[in-house]
Amino acid sequence: MRRHHRRAFLQGLGASVGASFLFTPFLDSIAQAAPGKKPKRLLLFCTMGTAPQIWKPTSVSGETPTFSESTSPLADVKQHVVLVDGLPSGNPGNNHGAPDGLTGLGFGGGPAGLISVDQYIADKLIAAGTKTTFPSLLLGAESTVSGGRSPYYRKDNLPTIASPKSAYSTLFGSAIPSNTTSDEVLRRRRSVLDNLKNEIKTLEGNLGAEQKYKLALHLDSIRQIEERLSSASSGGGGSCSAPTAPSGDPSNPLEANLLHMDLIVGAFACDLTRVAAIQWGSDQAMNVELPDIGLRGEEHGSMIHTGAPAHLDLIKLEKWLAQRFVDLINKLKAIPEADGSGTLFDNTLIAWCRDMGDSPNHNQNEMKFVLASGEGGYLKTSPGGRYVKSSERHERVLLSLCDAMGVTDFSGFGDPNLSAKSPLPGLAAT
Repeated sequence: MRRHHRRAFLQGLGASVGASFLFTPFLDSIAQAAPGKKPKRLLLFCTMGTAPQIWKPTSVSGETPTFSESTSPLADVKQHVVLVDGLPSGNPGNNHGAPDGLTGLGFGGGPAGLISVDQYIADKLIAAGTKTTFPSLLLGAESTVSGGRSPYYRKDNLPTIASPKSAYSTLFGSAIPSNTTSDEVLRRRRSVLDNLKNEIKTLEGNLGAEQKYKLALHLDSIRQIEERLSSASSGGGGSCSAPTAPSGDPSNPLEANLLHMDLIVGAFACDLTRVAAIQWGSDQAMNVELPDIGLRGEEHGSMIHTGAPAHLDLIKLEKWLAQRFVDLINKLKAIPEADGSGTLFDNTLIAWCRDMGDSPNHNQNEMKFVLASGEGGYLKTSPGGRYVKSSERHERVLLSLCDAMGVTDFSGFGDPNLSAKSPLPGLAAT
């Protein structure tokens, strides 16, 4: 008779179903969020920090900003945009490399089990029954360049998919054999899981009560995956169209990220995920090669620090990144929702997030965000754009992202001692 080694078997079982599912809190719930239309999706646009003096509006009338040179492309979509400035992190001296940007709390006295807002929301959506093929999608070239870190965190930094070819294959199933439908592939996957369940049952007679309980938890996880596979059988409807497959992986990381942007839009259109992020470089470095605007160098060393005091190259780079943010809005605007509820952008909240607020001085005293939502979306907007300056903790903006996605139970996220554990006032439409 074949012998089974329980430890090896359980390790293999855990690998086969994926740790992100096994350790999801099944009994979590999502409460009703505050007023304002709730988006279906969240997209994080993540970059290194900037120099405050080049980012801030040149003037503000009420809340209406006059955009600086580095943010000037945002004027083309100003009716959708809210700039948020001045918010300190929980540990403003943590420097870059700490996970404060998206976790709300860094290493300076924070709990060991940090989680970034993208992962926290993805877990909550799963617990509430939202079924997509990918709980979260993290893309971005050079997200760990020069020994740096990504801002995405689940007890440790999470890498992004750096290769557009790999991302395309992962998302749009280049491995599906010819003359085979996606439904047939899904049936095969379910049959594999069924066989796995049968094998587990043959072991139950040889296990003690504690081991049987653990196996029961694994079986519950497998059943959840089966349901997720069933719900993902045929894409997202009439607007679902896979983008053109990349012919190769560009050596220029910025060109690679342009492809990643299209892949995220395609994934949203096909309802493959509700939470996505694109990372531009790491917290330590981003190699810049933009001959069209005469810009070459490395962002951290040659633009943030040695470019002082005028930061002319950093202004060029920030302006280029702002245009990419606008491009994302326009790409999402161009695709109708399959259910007729407007465009993809009308049902998406985009957040430009940073690891530091003041990069030249290496601190998080003035964390900055650019938020964008569609017509009648989650954000309170105005025709000329909005500039909101606040001295509240920057975690409250992250809680606003949670609130936008219907998550109002914030336990287990950020600083457990934050006295104002609620979304930042004035961001959500009423």
